[in-house]
Amino acid sequence: MDFFDLLTMLGGLAMFLFGMYLLSEGLEKLSGGRLEKILENLTNNRLKAVLLGAAVTAVIQSSSAATVMVVGFVNSGIMKLSQAVGIIMGANIGTTLTSWLLSLTGIESGNFFLRLAKPTSFSPVLAVLGVIFIVFLKNGKRRDLGFVLIGFAILMTGMDTMSQAMKPLSEVPWFTRLFTIFTNPFLGLLAGALVTAVIQSSSASVGILQALCATGSVTYAAAVPIILGQNIGTCATALISGVGAGKNAKRASLVHLLFNVIGTAVFMAGFYALHGVVRFDFMQDAADRAGIALVHTGFNVLATLVLLPFADLLEKLSFQLIKPDEEEGQTEDKKQFLRMDERFLNTPSFALEQAYSYVQKMAELAKESLHTATGNLFAYSKKNVRNVEKLENIIDRYDDEIGGYLIKLSGRNLNEQDSRKLTMLLHSVGDLERIADHAVNLTDCAKEMHKKEQCFSQKAAEELKIFSQAVEEIVDASVNVFIMGDMEAAKRIEPFEEAIDILQKEMKKRHMKRLKKGKCTADLGFILSDITNNYERIADHCSNLAINIMQMYESDTYAHEYIDSLEKNKGSEFERTVQEHLRRYELPGKAER
Repeated sequence: MDFFDLLTMLGGLAMFLFGMYLLSEGLEKLSGGRLEKILENLTNNRLKAVLLGAAVTAVIQSSSAATVMVVGFVNSGIMKLSQAVGIIMGANIGTTLTSWLLSLTGIESGNFFLRLAKPTSFSPVLAVLGVIFIVFLKNGKRRDLGFVLIGFAILMTGMDTMSQAMKPLSEVPWFTRLFTIFTNPFLGLLAGALVTAVIQSSSASVGILQALCATGSVTYAAAVPIILGQNIGTCATALISGVGAGKNAKRASLVHLLFNVIGTAVFMAGFYALHGVVRFDFMQDAADRAGIALVHTGFNVLATLVLLPFADLLEKLSFQLIKPDEEEGQTEDKKQFLRMDERFLNTPSFALEQAYSYVQKMAELAKESLHTATGNLFAYSKKNVRNVEKLENIIDRYDDEIGGYLIKLSGRNLNEQDSRKLTMLLHSVGDLERIADHAVNLTDCAKEMHKKEQCFSQKAAEELKIFSQAVEEIVDASVNVFIMGDMEAAKRIEPFEEAIDILQKEMKKRHMKRLKKGKCTADLGFILSDITNNYERIADHCSNLAINIMQMYESDTYAHEYIDSLEKNKGSEFERTVQEHLRRYELPGKAER
């Protein structure tokens, strides 16, 4: 093996690792958070947890990503530790699919169809399709699929390049002797664990081992302990993920380590004890890619079958090693933002889904705050004042936490649809926070009236009650639009906001006439003006929420064109809708003269 063979081997390794990265990233984006939602809504059926963990890991092609995700779920309180145990076991099985795909590169046959089944034969076609999807198609999902296809093609090409470059190593004496060292089970175990811990991917390290099989120097005696060590090494990612997390998240990463260490110990003890008695002849045979895949899968399936009945013991052992403390007795209010976990930033689609769910909660709180504040204008209550102020504090915290989280997420590699969603959420968080601020302003108006023992005239109170109902309805409608993502309902918010603007002007006109007739004081006039101004601004933010939704599903241009294209002249659809709202919230009688 000369210098140029070494360069080729390193290039093949780089392509292999980069292809695996692209494949995993593309599959995670393509899933769009749906696979993570399946895990999140998992039942307590442990067998089902194992199967789902295996399925999700097989799809995203990364047991490390799946395990880190689970650690994040447990840290957030979304998932119980007992549920996580099954998923972690399943993830170890799901990751073995990669080794089977890689084993196909070793197909040797003159048969046309068998040659066609070889990944290096159809990878060029996938690469061409991937380039077309990425370069020429604007749809985010198709672009993600393009990256998956390109990643698979690069992965297989890198695997083949490595294998071809490594073949001359079979003639190098020191390299051949190197693998006689790894026939010592403990040294092989250590080597497999270290390599996998460094590259943080058991799939990648198994792939490298499969490429080494091309030299013919890797016997099953050397390969078996290395494979067992690779399963321990992959725990490094989850252990790193558990640093700085809560106690339960640390236990989840510890369960992953315990499962692999105990499974490896049991397998080694049983396998080598049996080998000592029966003497497996195949141990001195040269390993091939399919054999590596078989050992990898066999170990993980057997370890899961043996340890699944003892899953509760693994959980209890994690509690013994990481003792509970007062941190786990904290209130829900303190824990609620643990779900904005930075571990999810590595899977942007799911991170956005999590952020969206929290902004939806924020929207519900803003709606509750507005309803409580408007009620306080007509039936003053100190308890309601405190409730509005408490809600405003919580919403401010949502604003800070979610805003900061989304800014961090904006630095990640997002597809077009996810970028739109992130922009929509950033804008919406600000609008919802302002609605809560206006609710506090309304409460301040109620407090001032209560302190000065003032009240509006009967007519003014009737008009204000109708105006309040209109504002409550537009807030309810816009929050529903935001939560449901209803484009048609979003288009109906703008004429409603226009009707509220007209109502505000009519309220001011009527108030001025009462003021001139001496039927209202200047103090009450200022308070009424503050109330109607806050209502009008709340309606503006409701309009913004609707436009934000349009921008997410269409584009910024579409939303602006929609506003600009609204025909507000008499007889238009927009004007008819405005008049419909005005009839529903018609102020009683006529303005006093």
